[in-house]
Amino acid sequence: MENKVIGKSVKVSGPLVIAEGMKEANMFDVVRVGKQKLIGEIIEMHGDKASVQVYEETAGIGRGDEIVSTGEPLSVELGPGLITNIYDGIQRPLEKLRIISGSNLLRGVDEPALDRQAVWHFDASAKVGDKVVGGSIIGSVKETEIITHKIMIPPKTNGEITEIKSGDFKVTDTVAKLRTEKGEIKEISLMQKWPVRIPRPYIEKLPPNTPMVTGQRNMDTMFPIARGGTACIPGPFGSGKTVVQHQIAKYSDVDIVIYVGCGERGNEMTDVLREFPELTDPKTGKSLMQRTVLIANTSDMPVAAREASIYTGITIAEYFRDMGLSVAIIADSSSRWAEALREMSGRLEEMPGEEGYPAYLTSRLAQFYERAGTVKCIGGDGRIGSLSAIGAVSPPGGDLSEPVTQATLRIVKVFWGLDSSLAYKRHFPAINWLNSYSLYQDRLAPWYEKQVDGNWSKNKTEAAKLLQLETSLDEIVKLVGMDALSPSDRLIMEASRSIREDFLQQDAMDPDDSYCPLEKQFALLDLILSFYRRSTEAIHNGADIEKISNLPVREKIGRAKMIPTVNYKEEFENIEKELISELDALTKETE
Repeated sequence: MENKVIGKSVKVSGPLVIAEGMKEANMFDVVRVGKQKLIGEIIEMHGDKASVQVYEETAGIGRGDEIVSTGEPLSVELGPGLITNIYDGIQRPLEKLRIISGSNLLRGVDEPALDRQAVWHFDASAKVGDKVVGGSIIGSVKETEIITHKIMIPPKTNGEITEIKSGDFKVTDTVAKLRTEKGEIKEISLMQKWPVRIPRPYIEKLPPNTPMVTGQRNMDTMFPIARGGTACIPGPFGSGKTVVQHQIAKYSDVDIVIYVGCGERGNEMTDVLREFPELTDPKTGKSLMQRTVLIANTSDMPVAAREASIYTGITIAEYFRDMGLSVAIIADSSSRWAEALREMSGRLEEMPGEEGYPAYLTSRLAQFYERAGTVKCIGGDGRIGSLSAIGAVSPPGGDLSEPVTQATLRIVKVFWGLDSSLAYKRHFPAINWLNSYSLYQDRLAPWYEKQVDGNWSKNKTEAAKLLQLETSLDEIVKLVGMDALSPSDRLIMEASRSIREDFLQQDAMDPDDSYCPLEKQFALLDLILSFYRRSTEAIHNGADIEKISNLPVREKIGRAKMIPTVNYKEEFENIEKELISELDALTKETE
């Protein structure tokens, strides 16, 4: 419908504008506010009064300013041109806005999300006479060197193709026509729109039984996440949340990464912008940006747009999932989004919940995370896509009992709890192995045992048990010293220290240690546990624990993680042989 004036503002309170005369409007309609046509969204209706959440700075808006409705819900444009792009929270292309308005973004500037001038080569795969339904693939566009963008029939559309052609097109050009069941002719372009608050449809959600491999030992071995799973990374300032998320974005074995900077500091997004184009994707050898979409909604941007950025990100992620791709959305951080909800709730004068957050905080977080999953996509060809959602949480002072963290933990299945005490000890990633957990472990164990090694679960359980024992023994050591422990207990302390420092610690800046494939993860942990098992045997045979602790091979085990992946197998075998011969020599000394 055409834009038309349907109301006037009567009150302005920060990002909230109350408008009257809005009888013709609907909930979640996008509106234009004032002479500058600021973008807003109706979030509450009472009779002819509407509460509008404005996604831009509202300075200068006053009583009597016109409210113009678009008659449409907040939607995103989906089509070729999304990859490599960087958007703000309401999907405006920031690079284009920079050209138009310079370094400071002008208010009210509206630029299409997808470049209307860019030309794409469309290869048709469907033909005239084909019966198609919502989600059917009718052709493809080579969007980047590594991503082939599949052009799909929009959901809830079906019929018979009457015209289709390959060639060079802009996103708004018609590439196919189909006759619906009602006999209407519908034009299909390379682009489609979808409302951000409505999840895209799928046929069936499937159980999560394949891991999303991140290359981070602490995550993959100890606390794995499934493809289509949900995880949260809570941690105080300086504990390494952003670096952990960057590592997941860089190295996880997904086809597409959607990175949402939701209210975090601008310099963190700047790091992403500078790093990602220069980083090489380990799977393809191409630039990492060729499979990444960035949504930057930094802390100095309007608070209200944080909510839009979360929904924009998850909708773009669902679109790529519908192509049968594996997608990860990383939200940094949901605490900033919750703060935006708290501010808007306060301005709407709603009854506050715990710590002033709205009572519906948990349900809003759940609406976001429940859109993740491995699904059978619509389209009738049985393709399967997955969408994994990973959210950072920034609890004030690292207090994990605060409402946002607790609400998130009730929803997600993986908890990677970052610990400031580990970060201060320079132990990165600072994931605390005592309070972190993964509820996917039992489901994923058969996959690991089949694809990597049959002893995967056994080794992982043994390592976790040693770390647990170390914690209880550590209390005794603090009281009476290491010498009070028995030789077998001292060996537990030595083996646990090796697991912590030589396995769980991982250097994100070291090219050989930044990414660790599953086979190398298993071999490294097996090597450390081999030291523990063989040393236990040697102690039973009378070997001295002091000499075992100072074996020359210990240093080689400590440096094993730095051995390049190409030749680690041979090197690990040599270390194992040295370990056996040195322990044998010790045992012979005691005979």
